[in-house]
Amino acid sequence: TSHTWFWNVIQNDFKTGNIDLEGSMRLLEKMQIPFDEDHVKHIFKKTLDKHSGDVISMDDFRALYRALVHRPEYEELFKAYSTDGIILSDTQLIKFLVKEQFQTEADETTALEIIMKYEPIDEVRKKRQMSFEGFIRYMRSDECSVFKSQHRTIYQDMNQPLCDYFISSSHNTYLIADQLMGPSHLWGYTRYLDNQLFIFLFINNKILKLYFQSSAYPLVLSLENHCSPKQQKVMAHYLKSILAEKKANENMGRKNCHKEKQHAEALKFKVLVKNKKAGTLEESMLRMDYDTYGETEELSDSDFLSEDEETEDTLPLQRKSPSKRRGDRRSSPPPKKKSKVKKGKIALALSDLVVYTKSQKFVSFEHSLMNQQCYENNSIGESQARKLLKSSAKEFISHTTRFITRIYPKGTRMSSSNYNPQEFWNVGCQMVALNFQTPGTQMELQDGKFLDNGGCGYVLKPEFLRDRNTTFTPQNVGGYSKPMSLSIRLISGHQLPPSSLSKTNKADPKVQIEIFGVPEDQARKKSSVVKSNALNPKWNETFSFTIQVPELAMIRFCVEDEVSLVSNEFLGQFTLPVMSLNTGYRNIPLLSKEGIKLESASLFAHIWYY
Repeated sequence: TSHTWFWNVIQNDFKTGNIDLEGSMRLLEKMQIPFDEDHVKHIFKKTLDKHSGDVISMDDFRALYRALVHRPEYEELFKAYSTDGIILSDTQLIKFLVKEQFQTEADETTALEIIMKYEPIDEVRKKRQMSFEGFIRYMRSDECSVFKSQHRTIYQDMNQPLCDYFISSSHNTYLIADQLMGPSHLWGYTRYLDNQLFIFLFINNKILKLYFQSSAYPLVLSLENHCSPKQQKVMAHYLKSILAEKKANENMGRKNCHKEKQHAEALKFKVLVKNKKAGTLEESMLRMDYDTYGETEELSDSDFLSEDEETEDTLPLQRKSPSKRRGDRRSSPPPKKKSKVKKGKIALALSDLVVYTKSQKFVSFEHSLMNQQCYENNSIGESQARKLLKSSAKEFISHTTRFITRIYPKGTRMSSSNYNPQEFWNVGCQMVALNFQTPGTQMELQDGKFLDNGGCGYVLKPEFLRDRNTTFTPQNVGGYSKPMSLSIRLISGHQLPPSSLSKTNKADPKVQIEIFGVPEDQARKKSSVVKSNALNPKWNETFSFTIQVPELAMIRFCVEDEVSLVSNEFLGQFTLPVMSLNTGYRNIPLLSKEGIKLESASLFAHIWYY
């Protein structure tokens, strides 16, 4: 039956004779078989070596198809559960799902749904059976991905205050290169709207439309505000016009002025303007019945600074002098010079757009606890934040249970490099802002973390980072440890990207598996190197990890080509939360350095944990 099915699928393409390489690739596309051109060219060339010419027959194409699609590791699994090695009955498929894939609730309905979805042969499908062709299609589907299917949808409680979530956050989104010489462009926003919520400087109807197509949850618009009061009034006018009913308004604030912030669910399809604010939320409400369009209010010069100028993490030319940092009064400038510094002014029309996300200068954890309101947020530069988490982790976590805290890259990162976001997620920081234009491990962690919860950009923090009485710290997890024993058997790779040094389809691949989390959980393990095989390398190596705080841990699979003993070339990676790992036999998709899915490339592994 399988043989007949295959000929029926391909025979029309051979009506006019044998086909060439382009025809072969078109036929693979028609059959919905993902492929890497270099690998197809290599197999095609090997087939041609058997006879002269530049075209292949139906039998040759069948050999090419089998070399690309019929993987021995899949065949071994199939035959272990198939009585005759040709067909899986629905009961045999259920046994496979329960025993190998740990789907303990699998039943006839589950098996039938899989058969109907993946079995390509009509006669087999009608008998509620599965052929090897159907099994292959199921095994390489998203249902057999290492990433849990349940986590592809919004499954977490979205009725918690905003400060209870990790929020996908970018820094200087309008930049598409480095910080100083790099150009600014609207594209900087639109390319990130599929997986991020925190943007700077510019918004319009197109961006709003794109954003709310990818997530219904609130978009935080942080204004990098260097405008005069006159310009601020114009900005307020356009923001009101563009945001319209999507703006979080004062009425919402009035209902919740003395309560916790609005829940994420209640703020769906809303835009939260994050900016400095004159006075309190209550004072804004009192102005609701008055025309404040032309009015301004003074803020202290320190309060009016751009958020990213509030700490030592600024560009060198903006740094305070050493004497000022030491507080040396003897060498301080005379008072008359200080009087020349103008106080910043904010247009009340712009100020009153700020409801739940008022930017508040960070002084200390104690000061925030005594003085800060629930709708006031802090921005802390990475260097200061790193010092605080080392010296005052418990107080840091207590702070983030109450207030949204944004971490941003230090100003000396001229090339838009990134810091490791994990250390700040470990203490509950909600907005860990990265330079999205810069690829690397840090952005891979960011993208991996926010795959969770349907990719909506909001991930509920673990209970121990939401509880105001928590005693958890990353350095001393204590009773909050829920150890996970994780075992990964790396079986094989499939259609890995060839090395850039190869003239054909070769590479010397090896796999590195890394755990990111609290300090105790950081780990890295490496496979052996498979020489000259990027098409179907085999490892069959097992790696074990013990993870103390799996709720915070991320796992990264990285494939590299060993160029030399001291040099490796990146081929692909996939990063995801440890709690999103699927158990059983799973395919691990691979992404490029830029985060684009490599459609044909994957790893195959068996995952198990308790």
